[in-house]
Amino acid sequence: RRLARHLPGQLWIVQSNGGVLRAAEAAARPVRTVLSGPAAGVTGASLVAGASGYAQIVTLDMGGTSTDVAVCPGAPLRTTQATVADLPIAMPIIDIHTVGAGGGSIAFLDDAGALRVGPRSAGADPGPACYNRGGVEPTVTDANLTLGRLSGSTRLAGTLALDATLAARALDRLLSPRRRSEAARREAAAAVVAVANAHMERALRVITLERGYDPRAFALVAFGGAGPLHACELAERLEIGTVVVPRFPGVLSALGALAGAHLREYTATLLKPVATLSDARLGRVIGRLAAMAARDFGASATPVLQPLLDLRYVGQSYELTVPLDASGLAGAVQAFHRRHAQRYAHSRPEAPVEVVVARLVASVPQPPVPLPRLSRSRRAAAPASAREAVVGARVRSVPVYDRSHLRAGQTFDGPAVIEQPDATTWLPLGWSAAVDAHAALILRRNPTGQGADGHTTIRPRVRIRALATNRGRARQAPLRRGARRRHTIES
Repeated sequence: RRLARHLPGQLWIVQSNGGVLRAAEAAARPVRTVLSGPAAGVTGASLVAGASGYAQIVTLDMGGTSTDVAVCPGAPLRTTQATVADLPIAMPIIDIHTVGAGGGSIAFLDDAGALRVGPRSAGADPGPACYNRGGVEPTVTDANLTLGRLSGSTRLAGTLALDATLAARALDRLLSPRRRSEAARREAAAAVVAVANAHMERALRVITLERGYDPRAFALVAFGGAGPLHACELAERLEIGTVVVPRFPGVLSALGALAGAHLREYTATLLKPVATLSDARLGRVIGRLAAMAARDFGASATPVLQPLLDLRYVGQSYELTVPLDASGLAGAVQAFHRRHAQRYAHSRPEAPVEVVVARLVASVPQPPVPLPRLSRSRRAAAPASAREAVVGARVRSVPVYDRSHLRAGQTFDGPAVIEQPDATTWLPLGWSAAVDAHAALILRRNPTGQGADGHTTIRPRVRIRALATNRGRARQAPLRRGARRRHTIES
């Protein structure tokens, strides 16, 4: 209410389904906003990727504490089966999967001597050890600084400079005293990044492969303060050929909040077998929901209406939501069989289906958010500086580009670092970058695995082995143990 009194325009609150509500509506039903931040990020990613020509995307939102991933096969997917703190949220929200891997995730050795990363986080206070605010435990940010992907000279927010000495001291906690050397710290840093990447890779596999989507058919949109640092390596693991980094990845959720439609959802519980229903009866149910929408939106707005049905096989305890379009109930049932086969790798066309809930999504789009266009340049992109970074098994000088100086049409090859105030992008060897008309970075994997210098992509010196267990995961071998200095990661 205080904000509404002082703002000249209408105050909107983002919902977990990606839409927005008036502040009074959100106050009446605050549960609708519980995952609003991650949802706004997915909305913003869809907007930016669409402007760059990518309709099918996977989103990677990596912050300081966690990473949120989602799949958008043309539009964000929604679910009614999400949980927060193990409590179910019985309302549609954007289907987002979260793991405890972020820039502040703490790396440690467990009782067996195996390397772990997260879910415990250093947060913003004290933050990573390199912040020089009292943190002493190694984090993913400390590892990226040690690898040269982050700068120790650039001042964040004009005041904070990352301290590489403190990062090295923190990484020493993972090493036995006799192994504490610059090379060993780099090896430890590479291991920390590899384990963090494994957590995120597993999350990306959950929302793509385990739900029937081939990640190779999607572009990966990387945002959040840390997402662009890890995106290309994750894309390689999933054989994704294109990564899109928005112009301002660190604040993309704010753009998504501006782009969200004024959205309301209406439901009617039916719990009726399809055989007992008709298109006419469903039409009457949807008509009543449409009347409620017309009343709520009033004469000043004409919402776009999208009818949906929650269907399941009789006897199941979970549903899938499918559109109800001109093909009627029969078409919805066929769509349900296809969706079930895609999601669960089987369907039963001969089995009876029941309608659990009829839904109506009513939305009024907000005014379009204009995305600024960049002027084109025929000049080659010029790096602002260079610094040493770990590339494969070697330490080498890599160019550092100031993103604010890049223009549309410019291209360059990795390895390279692209810096800006809200995020840093790591472009590995074997990848190239192009700047599009809307200032998005389009990163593409070279199919030959070679960069501009013709060198083949080198695997990190720290070798990663996935050892299957009876739980389908991998175990981690001790970082401190073994003459060959190998470790395994969750995969």
